[in-house]
Amino acid sequence: MQLQSIADIARKHRHIFLSPHFDDVVFSCGGTIALQASCGLHPLVITVFAGLPPVNPPLSALATAVHQSMGFGHDAREAVETRRREDARALDYLGADYLWLDYPDAIYRGNPPHYTREEELFSTIHPADLSIDQQLGQLLVSLSEQLPDTVWYAPLGVGHHVDHQLVCSAADRLVQRHANVKFYEDFPYVTRLGELERRLHEFGDTLEPAYVEMSELLPLRQEASQMYASQIAAIFGDKESMYKLMDEYTHNIRPVETVHLERYWTPRYR
Repeated sequence: MQLQSIADIARKHRHIFLSPHFDDVVFSCGGTIALQASCGLHPLVITVFAGLPPVNPPLSALATAVHQSMGFGHDAREAVETRRREDARALDYLGADYLWLDYPDAIYRGNPPHYTREEELFSTIHPADLSIDQQLGQLLVSLSEQLPDTVWYAPLGVGHHVDHQLVCSAADRLVQRHANVKFYEDFPYVTRLGELERRLHEFGDTLEPAYVEMSELLPLRQEASQMYASQIAAIFGDKESMYKLMDEYTHNIRPVETVHLERYWTPRYR
């Protein structure tokens, strides 16, 4: 079910997933969400960079290239509306509630654009975007005070996409207050050799793993992920490759017979 505003978040939402973009949480945590929903736990996905751009804004060369890879034209608003529909379908399928915040995706931010080349999307956050970190952090702290028993799931930031870094940094405000925060492994970036170890090292090796066994629910995660049709070719090449990569990675976390896991990283509080 779609929530219309922050005010709609209720005490029943004791598991809140922070998704930078429309697909990130389902790609990374779809099994956990399906498991929680099946137990009546009302998981909530908050997608941060879900804002609608202005009508007919000029697209940068980078935004145009990203649109083309997803099969979109030059209408940014139409592209985001399409991605919202994909997100609603996938999360309804898994049984999660969801809320879209109004921050625009990195490819739409700034005039002139904050990010002009693809490699800049996986590098240092533009100084003008640091206000997002501050605002989002304050929002999460306020929500945590209202919902003290909530478990928060945030991207670990594997792969260093600037939007993932911003959400991860904002979630660190919750860590500083000893809230129950679990950082999820950004899929498919986490499948790249050495990327997970690099990110854990940046955290000072202060995180320890926790696991969710979701073998029977892996097909639901795969089927929900498939509903992000605009992303499959751009990210995985085709549906079969996505299914295979998801199957192999969740099995290889702990390669025991037919076990499939989702792994989270939790702070060691002292």
